[in-house]
Amino acid sequence: MLKKYYKFILPILVALIILIIPAPQGLSINAWIYFAVFMMVVIGLILEPIPGALVGLIGVGILIWLKIGPKGSGDVNHIISSKEAVNWGLAGFSNSTVWLIFAAFMLGLGYEKSNLGRRIALLLVKYLGKITLGLGYAVAIADLILSPFIPSNSARSAGIIYPIVSSIPPMMGSYPNDGARKIGSYLVWVALASTCVTSSMFFTALAPNLLAMESAVKSGFSGVTWLGWFIAFAPCGIILFLLTPYLTYVIYPPQIKGSKEASKWASLELDKMGKMSKKEYLMLFLALFALLFWIFSSVDACAVALSVMIALVIFNIITWNDLLSNKAAWNILAWFGSLITLAGGLSNVGFLSYISSICADVLSHFNSNIAFAGIIILFYLLHYFFASTTAHVSALLALFIALSANISAINLDEIVLLMLLSLGIMGIISPYGTGPSPVWFGSAYISSKDFWKLGFIFGMIYLIIFLIICIPWVSFAHSIIF
Repeated sequence: MLKKYYKFILPILVALIILIIPAPQGLSINAWIYFAVFMMVVIGLILEPIPGALVGLIGVGILIWLKIGPKGSGDVNHIISSKEAVNWGLAGFSNSTVWLIFAAFMLGLGYEKSNLGRRIALLLVKYLGKITLGLGYAVAIADLILSPFIPSNSARSAGIIYPIVSSIPPMMGSYPNDGARKIGSYLVWVALASTCVTSSMFFTALAPNLLAMESAVKSGFSGVTWLGWFIAFAPCGIILFLLTPYLTYVIYPPQIKGSKEASKWASLELDKMGKMSKKEYLMLFLALFALLFWIFSSVDACAVALSVMIALVIFNIITWNDLLSNKAAWNILAWFGSLITLAGGLSNVGFLSYISSICADVLSHFNSNIAFAGIIILFYLLHYFFASTTAHVSALLALFIALSANISAINLDEIVLLMLLSLGIMGIISPYGTGPSPVWFGSAYISSKDFWKLGFIFGMIYLIIFLIICIPWVSFAHSIIF
């Protein structure tokens, strides 16, 4: 009985245990209560006994009733009104970052509804798919092209790329339980690993990137533009992107080296699609419009995304009913709206400053370069304990920023940016590390043992290259990026 309901019981039990323990000296009772509720939410996000968005909303609701969370509520002698508590609880839903993510989800829906995303992927398979290695690069490039415009790597990789990739192996006698290593295993791993790289390469390629940026700015980070983000990761990202299909080819080689059947199949599918439709041309124009304004314009990114979303409906690329029925977009709106509020509350009640001062005292005994690298490595490896990048950001980012801020020898902007840039690539380390991971894992082309082994190998390769290239590059290009 308990085993059946442990996902419900454990988050509540963790909160109760924290509440039973007396608040540490130097931390107010309100801050300790907030921490208990926050940990309940984090455990709930990891176990997901109910949808993650609902977990976040429950946490916000409890804190509104308790009137803990707004600025000043860490002081038990400071009285917070019900209106102040409600305004704080709903603040995340008026956040421009949340609406930017929502609008960008609609761009992804536009790619799907217009068939432009499918056409791009099929064209790449047709022209690059005559050999297996070329097919691997075709899959990776398809994700690369779509990634700046689709902030959900689940929608991009699992929704657009997966249906195409999964159609190829059976044509060459490669099935999950029969001949998986012929070509299916190779393509599955390349597709997942590539989307992890592109999720770090572009600010708008992973929804938690936007959530993390908002949380970081509230914690003292100066912030970067879309172009600044790309410049910061580009030297590392280009190397990782070019290496991924080849490394997979060497480390986890396919048995079939040629794949002319895939090229022929893609050609036939393109023939069935016919010429580019009016909707595809319009979608291409709107996508380029958004990208150009995100990179070169001073117009707020949210304003651009909302304008494009409205245009998608006006030009009938998506319908109003499509917008209303997009459960993923509305779910992410509720989820991130509550998480942004919760993350900000940790600072408001004084919990982050308390924890960071303790950790800073410990790290101050280490060389600043060792402490710098150590913080990034720890932030990266702790992702093994999270089934979602969103939960990782919500639980750890603000804490690690506060910790870094208390070490005088560390440049806060640089270390925060490096933590943000690592969010995409860390998704490769486990079968649950990022949104599309369960889909590719569930294809059964890669055994559980091999999935964990490949995740560790590629995770360490990505981390080492990231540290070697990005740390000195971000420091050198500081004036360009920030």
